[in-house]
Amino acid sequence: MGDYDDIIHLPHHVSKRHPQMSMLNRAAQFAPFAALTGYDDAIRERGRETDEWREPGEAESEELNRSVARLMERIAEQPRVRVTFFRPDERKRGGTYSVWNGRVKRIDEHERRLCLTDGRSIPMDFITQIEIVC
Repeated sequence: MGDYDDIIHLPHHVSKRHPQMSMLNRAAQFAPFAALTGYDDAIRERGRETDEWREPGEAESEELNRSVARLMERIAEQPRVRVTFFRPDERKRGGTYSVWNGRVKRIDEHERRLCLTDGRSIPMDFITQIEIVC
């Protein structure tokens, strides 16, 4: 005779007060207890792609220098520009290339930054192209 022979064949209890919980809701109770906290974030970060910085060639550097000179001549007008530049990633090697449009407020030669009228600024060392729009 086993320890549970007296109850093994009794019917399953069903509450008259509380509705039966679905299997999905029962499983959701245990979701907060993930064994590896942050694992999903780490996997997502690892899979996030970045671009590599491409050092401009001699011809590209010369064209950029000409663009900066033209920009300096018109700086009082606060010309509208389209700037392509590299933004280093804060978490991993590489970064992304971005294009910003705006009006140039000034070129900070001490900090080596191109400052736009909307408050944004771009490090001159990462600019790959400046196009004066108007």
